[in-house]
Amino acid sequence: MPLDRRRMKLHGVLETCLYAADLGGVRPFYREVLGFELIAEEEGRHLFFRCGEAMLLVFNPEKTASGSTLVGEVPVPAHGAHGPGHAAFRVEEAELGAWRERLKECGVAIESEIAWPKGGWSIYFRDPAGNSLELATPAVWGLA
Repeated sequence: MPLDRRRMKLHGVLETCLYAADLGGVRPFYREVLGFELIAEEEGRHLFFRCGEAMLLVFNPEKTASGSTLVGEVPVPAHGAHGPGHAAFRVEEAELGAWRERLKECGVAIESEIAWPKGGWSIYFRDPAGNSLELATPAVWGLA
C-alpha cells in the first residue's frame, strides 16, 4: 500500500551540529560543564554527545568540509561551516537558577538573560570555540 504523503510529518530534531577547530578544547566543556554523555569521537574530526532525546555533534570543519569521509565504513557527504554557530538547549524554568550557578562555578560568562515578552526565559553564553549557546525554557516557543 503506498504511503499517504499528506500524513507524513517530521517528529523533531534528531541531531544538530556545531563546529570547532579545537575538539580537545570543547570536549571537557560539553562533558563537565553541560553534563553531556560522550557517545563517540574520532580524534581531530568529531565528537558525538547525547543531549536528552537528541544528539549534539561537534565537527572540526577542516576535516569535514572537503569531500565525503568514511565514518567507520559509512561514507558521509562533506559538510561544514566556519564561524560561530548557535544551539539552544531545553531546560525547565525551575532549573534556571541552578544552571546560572553552575555556569558561574565553571567560570562561564553569561552574555545575556532574557525574559521573553510572550513568556519563557533564555540564558546565553559561549562554548570555548565561540559558539553561542542558549538554555531556554519551552515557553519561549509556546511549548509546554
